[in-house]
Amino acid sequence: MEVAAQGERLAADLGRWLAELTFVDLDTDEVTARVIDAVVRWAEAQGWRVYRRAPSVLPLPPPLEQRHSVLDVACARPDGPPVVVEVDHTDRARTVQKLRAEADAGRIPIWVRWGVGRFTTPEPPVRMVTVEVSRRAGPAGRGRLHSRIGDRPAPEHSTGGGTVATQALPIPLTDPLADPLSGPRKST
Repeated sequence: MEVAAQGERLAADLGRWLAELTFVDLDTDEVTARVIDAVVRWAEAQGWRVYRRAPSVLPLPPPLEQRHSVLDVACARPDGPPVVVEVDHTDRARTVQKLRAEADAGRIPIWVRWGVGRFTTPEPPVRMVTVEVSRRAGPAGRGRLHSRIGDRPAPEHSTGGGTVATQALPIPLTDPLADPLSGPRKST
């Protein structure tokens, strides 16, 4: 399978995996960490070796050009090129630059963007997976809080297999709120 098709398939698969992700009232750093953890679980479920904060091929800008940027998640696959994933809540040109450099080095780049919407899709070969959240003002000093509530349907109720009650339930003839020792309750 060609690399572009693999990238498309992997991004779609990761998107389905992340569609199950739910959380309530997390701050920005907590959401990013939660999404990264979910990406790691997805990659591990594929049987890949997973590295957090792996070195990127892209050097840092001056004056730190001797050091390299890092990737949120890098995955070594026995049956194809490595997969690299960046997770952001903002539209960062540096992320696209980093992921394009990774693609040029033969890796499959996926950008996971989370937020309230208005995501700008990058040019291929970078694939974008979006995680939409809602946000609200948090308590003083906490900033904005983000939530993602699943829109899964309610479970189907059982329509068989149980027994149906054939006797009517007894209905008490006395006031259930009355104290049996002092008689019926008086209204005030």
